[in-house]
Amino acid sequence: MDMNGYFFFVHVVEKKGFTSAGRALNIPKSRLSRHISQLEDRLGVRLIQRTSRNFKVTDLGEAFYHHARNALDEIEAAKALIARQSATLTGKVRVSCSVGMAQFALSQLVVRFLKDNPEVEIIQQVTNQAVDLIESGLDMAIRGHSQPLPDSTLIQRRLATITWGLLASPTYLESAGTLLSPEDLEGHSGLKLGWQQENGHWILQADDGSTFSKTYQPRLCSEDMVTLKQAASAGLGIVGLPLYTCRDDLRVKRLVRVLPDWTAGIAEISLLMPTRQGIPPAVSAFANFLRDELPSVFVT
Repeated sequence: MDMNGYFFFVHVVEKKGFTSAGRALNIPKSRLSRHISQLEDRLGVRLIQRTSRNFKVTDLGEAFYHHARNALDEIEAAKALIARQSATLTGKVRVSCSVGMAQFALSQLVVRFLKDNPEVEIIQQVTNQAVDLIESGLDMAIRGHSQPLPDSTLIQRRLATITWGLLASPTYLESAGTLLSPEDLEGHSGLKLGWQQENGHWILQADDGSTFSKTYQPRLCSEDMVTLKQAASAGLGIVGLPLYTCRDDLRVKRLVRVLPDWTAGIAEISLLMPTRQGIPPAVSAFANFLRDELPSVFVT
């Protein structure tokens, strides 16, 4: 089975066009078009409707993309497994992530990977600012985002979906009053992740699709989730955080869910890489390790 057609088709879909895919792969657009036409001929279906101005993946193409993406992922994982078994991985892996991701999701995984691969070095950049992977010489970045990432030549791989919720300490709720509906947020103290904008904004969504938004003046703005959790635990107010970061706090009731029938946001976690070609084995192995292991970290 010739997998080149699968590879090129997946790349064109993810890059939303032949031109951007050809630029990312450094191959002519005509070659991409030829491979996908041959794939369509073998399958006997049209995967992409294309004219000189329009590009649209067909319904069959969308379904085929998900299976082709999974097949390519399995091939990459198999190659990484053989590489790990047949030779000792060596080299550096340069990865960027946010402060919260480093503290709550990656710390144990990085340690596990390094223990399993003693000849590998990981250089971890921890920042809440978006960085240019190519300019910074990074092999990959792990980013959380509530909106689709802007189209670029970067390879984007979704790793997981995480849920945010509102949390507070039992002592705060005892003194300030239990909330029964989003309207009850009026007058409550808030704690905010991020410092660029001093006003806070809670955007809530119920299981039935209902939404509610509320602007508030936070008592504390911080990029550090640990600081925000400690402030909330100390009774300083209500904070919106990814629920997986508060798993232990919820278990021992140091924090409790506020309005548990409402979420405070849904975010995607994506892995970004500059290219799929010429990736060093250590980088490929770490990327596949994160793809396999990171989703379980977010289970609440």
